[in-house]
Amino acid sequence: MPEALSQLWQNLIRIPHLSLYLTVGWAVYLVWLGLWIVLQKREPVATISWLVSLAALPYIGFLIYYFFGPQRIHRQRLRRVRARAALPAPPPGLTPSPEAIELARLGQATTGLPPTTATQARLLIDGGAKYAALLADIALAREYIHLEYYIYQPDRTGTALRDALIERARAGVKVLMLLDAVGSGSTSSAFLRPLIEAGAEVAWFHPMKLRWFWRRPWLNLRTHRKIVVIDGKVGYTGGINITDEEDERLRKDAYRDLHLRLEGDVVRELELVFIEDWCYATGQPPIRQIHPAPQQGAIAAQVVSSGPDSGWEAIHRVHVGAIHAARQRVWLVTPYFVPGEAARMALTSAALGGLDVRLLVPKLSDSRLVTYAARSYFDELLEAGVKIHEYGPRMLHTKALLCDDEMAIIGTANFDHRSFRLNFEISVMFYNATLAGELAALIEQECSWAPRVRIDRERSLWRTRLPEALARLVSPVL
Repeated sequence: MPEALSQLWQNLIRIPHLSLYLTVGWAVYLVWLGLWIVLQKREPVATISWLVSLAALPYIGFLIYYFFGPQRIHRQRLRRVRARAALPAPPPGLTPSPEAIELARLGQATTGLPPTTATQARLLIDGGAKYAALLADIALAREYIHLEYYIYQPDRTGTALRDALIERARAGVKVLMLLDAVGSGSTSSAFLRPLIEAGAEVAWFHPMKLRWFWRRPWLNLRTHRKIVVIDGKVGYTGGINITDEEDERLRKDAYRDLHLRLEGDVVRELELVFIEDWCYATGQPPIRQIHPAPQQGAIAAQVVSSGPDSGWEAIHRVHVGAIHAARQRVWLVTPYFVPGEAARMALTSAALGGLDVRLLVPKLSDSRLVTYAARSYFDELLEAGVKIHEYGPRMLHTKALLCDDEMAIIGTANFDHRSFRLNFEISVMFYNATLAGELAALIEQECSWAPRVRIDRERSLWRTRLPEALARLVSPVL
């Protein structure tokens, strides 16, 4: 075999003008791929990063970009307009400042979801609190249960939830479950079969099958949303997936995380986002929503959704807008910190303007590359006056933004390019002093356990500065 390969190579290099053919082919490849990337009109830094990276990988680069490059999804807008027309009118008098009104308008303009209210909004800290509350609410379901998750593991946590859903499905409750095909890839059909046999429906978001190869694949575009809606009355969203890795009762190294339990009209907006995703993934017509009578609560709230089906980057815009609108403080908690220029400018401008700006990130995330990329931005932030805290030893997975004494954003989106541009995400924006105060107390407690990063910290060339610089080069495509 080695002799045959050697002979084949010798015959290949004897082809007349081979180097010319290869050069021309490479040039044609660069022009064609370059036009494809440039015409998407992405940020210049991201575009150049892709061009430089793929130029060094003739032909293979095409496959990498085909499967992993930024893509747009065109969903059925008509369904969205019809569904959102049924939402109640925005409540009057619950946005206390011009800045809050402007942010609410921004959220509605970019998502179609108007400001609304919640009668209850409860912070659930860590998986133990979230899973206990969720199982209790599922046991009380009478009409339907809608679930959407990025990660659903067939472990003790996943089994407990599956069995609770089976019991409700057998009692006549309509159960719809939408799982991301990559994030929940370890959940087998055998594990889900008892749930389906009980009458539930399970669908997969962007499944990767061989028959999809001829179509544009969506391998890099995932639903990172975590949504549960029960009977149109109770809703859940936030950072916690269905996995033992997020249950501190089962693992000492479980993720530190935050989730929301909601009641009131805001649940309608959570459910609408789920219905759009379900219709998109299954091709089924819109589900008829059954809701209790509208009930205006005392907590001003607004759902903000974003994904590659829209070029507005709604969650990104709302975060940046909220930071610019702040007057006293900006406290950001995120497990993955890879900011774009607009977000970085907003944070440093707030700090330079004298605001109390804090950034809480994990000391070591589950991606070393992202950890290095995040730290590459620390010097600029520290020089501007941002207080940076690194949480450990548990992995911090909370995604929250607190501005001043009333504005809070909690959801599934990380503060990075992937969440802002590639993933389907969902956040809830609140204007409420009580909820913001609870979040402030939690962040202060977390910061007290997280050492502050010093600007004069030791940084060796080979172990920190160079890896951080190299990771930063690829941060636009992370």
